[in-house]
Amino acid sequence: MKIGFDNEKYLQTQSAKIKERIQNFGGKLYLEFGGKLFDDFHASRVLPGFEPDSKIRMLAQIRDDVEVVTVINANDIEKNKVRGDIGITYDLDVLRLIDAFREYGLYVGSVVLTRFEGQESAVAFQKRVEELGIKVYRHYSISGYPNNIEKIISEEGFGKNEYIETKRSLVIVTAPGPGSGKMAVCLSQLYHENQRGVKAGYAKFETFPIWNLALHHPVNLAYEAATADLNDVNIIDPFHLEAYGETTVNYNRDVEVFPVLKAIFQKIYGESPYNSPTDMGVNMAGNCIFDDEAVRAAANQEIIRRYYNELCQIRKGSGSEEDANRLELILQKAGLTMADRPVAAAANQKAEVTGNPAAAIELPDGQIVTGKTSDLLGASSAMLLNALKVLAGLDDEVKLISPDVIRPIQHLKVEHFGNRNPHLHINEILIALTISAETDAAAEAAMEQLSMLKGCEAHSSVILSAVDERSFKQLGINLTCEAQYSTNKLYHK
Repeated sequence: MKIGFDNEKYLQTQSAKIKERIQNFGGKLYLEFGGKLFDDFHASRVLPGFEPDSKIRMLAQIRDDVEVVTVINANDIEKNKVRGDIGITYDLDVLRLIDAFREYGLYVGSVVLTRFEGQESAVAFQKRVEELGIKVYRHYSISGYPNNIEKIISEEGFGKNEYIETKRSLVIVTAPGPGSGKMAVCLSQLYHENQRGVKAGYAKFETFPIWNLALHHPVNLAYEAATADLNDVNIIDPFHLEAYGETTVNYNRDVEVFPVLKAIFQKIYGESPYNSPTDMGVNMAGNCIFDDEAVRAAANQEIIRRYYNELCQIRKGSGSEEDANRLELILQKAGLTMADRPVAAAANQKAEVTGNPAAAIELPDGQIVTGKTSDLLGASSAMLLNALKVLAGLDDEVKLISPDVIRPIQHLKVEHFGNRNPHLHINEILIALTISAETDAAAEAAMEQLSMLKGCEAHSSVILSAVDERSFKQLGINLTCEAQYSTNKLYHK
């Protein structure tokens, strides 16, 4: 809960750094944006004080210079690829992203279909987007990419791609997720701009790994944990070390592809503007950490959460033993064990004592509050109400919601909606609490504490329903669960 990152300093220094890079290239810059632009919850968890929309707010400060190009791989449209964090397909996420950019006053110039090979679903998507008044461009696969430099920098390579018409000095190239082809789009544009006599540059904005933190700093290890499924590994940038004698951190894919990128730059410009992958970056996040201890603690919890989550995904049938093994190695690198998550120990101990599912939450002052399963409430709902009572300074005996209110709702769920589990979900409990708050001062006092739960750590001794997991996320509570269900049934909703 302790803040360790200066968000205002980040907004100021990051926008200044980007403006500086634009000027270095004569007034036109293609900036590849990795990670999430306006909902970067990973960054907000490992850098306490970082706001999830910091990056887009930073761009909004220089909106008159900014144009957004959104990239999507045509194969991802064809396969209905889904964003795991919000559960929508990549093509729908493109539309969601455009809406979000516009809400911040950012100009969205176009959408680019990469790896286009006439896929029917991609053609249909292009038609839909163009009917909405947004220009769509097609970029094609290049055999031998990225190693066949001669073909790439030719009419048969980048030359086949449609030239993206842009108006602003800073072109943000972003995408719904990894593997969309953002870098290739940037490089293709450099080729076309050069063909037209326009001087333009390229830079890369990846928040993680943070180049000026130690290789095994928990923040950088948390990035490895977040990308375990991509097999990303943080390494020392050997090109930067050789060029400047300075140790910096990058990740394996950027280091591996840099010789090719340098050759492409040399082919387009006659020389490379960069001596290392680190040179390409414009990330100032590392300079905005003012409490390293707080940041380390937050990042350590993120690493443990990632491991718990993968174990739960395996139990649900969608996880990977290989990814879990990678995460276990990262735990070891960080010197962590599951015992370093106090809420997990508290929830599991409560479950052992009661013989039923239990939950625990750590409040902003470090106090841990638990909840147990009862006839009226599930463990998570009980824990939440107990936490609100503590925060509001209410006695434990206080009934925030009358049993006479809960029982009719249970009757409705079981007798009329056919639910076998009578326990109310968290969102249902909060609705009932809201109603009680209209006439009960204690319930009203408890409701006023909800915002205090944001950023708290919580743990359940069993896997929760998707409904309850979503409620925890909406409240901003960082949840983990033991990789087991509350029943021995084979099918779980």
